[in-house]
Amino acid sequence: MKYKSELRWLIPLIGLLALIAALMGLLYETPGAPYAYTNHRGEEVMINGHGLYSYDTVSSAAQMQGNDLVTLTVGLPLLAVSTLLAFRGSLRGRLLLTGTLGFFLYTYMSMAMLAAYNNLFLVYVAAFSLSLFAFILCMLSFDLKSLPAQFSSRLPRVWISTFTFIVAGFLLLAWLGQLVPPLVQNQTPPMENTTTRVIQAMDLGMVVPLALLAGIHLLRKNPWGYLLASLSLTKGVTLGLGVSAMAINMARAGVPDSLGIMIPFLAITIINLVLTVILLKNVSTTRPKPAS
Repeated sequence: MKYKSELRWLIPLIGLLALIAALMGLLYETPGAPYAYTNHRGEEVMINGHGLYSYDTVSSAAQMQGNDLVTLTVGLPLLAVSTLLAFRGSLRGRLLLTGTLGFFLYTYMSMAMLAAYNNLFLVYVAAFSLSLFAFILCMLSFDLKSLPAQFSSRLPRVWISTFTFIVAGFLLLAWLGQLVPPLVQNQTPPMENTTTRVIQAMDLGMVVPLALLAGIHLLRKNPWGYLLASLSLTKGVTLGLGVSAMAINMARAGVPDSLGIMIPFLAITIINLVLTVILLKNVSTTRPKPAS
């Protein structure tokens, strides 16, 4: 695997920082209780008032702790297993590793820019930065020209492409449905204790284009399609689990409309998982012969 020497120290650091961040988010506690707050836009919100996410809203804190739980129980084990497989020369492992690093990149990019400032800010920034460069190196490790030959002809390209289009359309409609009506009415959507919509910017700017490009290029049998589809599916599993856990934790915290978030994301996650397994089963375990 290319760039193994660089990834040997990048990935353990990412794992260590994520472990610290997730454990602190779940276990660190301080005296206090939720309290009402009127933000700078005049919205009445409930601030969490305790723990690491003391200055985040009750809703935001529940979401972050849900993601911390998924990081501990799914993200970190998957990072360890996929790294081991990738370093042994497994293409399946490398695809899993790239998607998993995409999850850590997304997670700590959002934490660095969205979470109210706390003592782990530099940990979030470091995890974001290391994940970014590890992700880039993993992407560069693939030989795009030979990649299509390493997938079975039985790979259900149409089904996978259709699903990536559905995910892109779902996110596009969901977020534009929240953003466009207030814009037309010369208003702003609910901001809670933030100044802008960070997650919507990340999803509309990165996740939606990734899913669209993956589907288009996979239908055309373009080498990029196989890589981007693999990335979109494997990253989608961890991201979907994270959002589902966030929604469950929000419901436990008494945040309204949480089930409306959980149900579609849980369905998407299950389909994502099934298609990821199918995709990985259609990866050849033998290396293609070099062109003569």
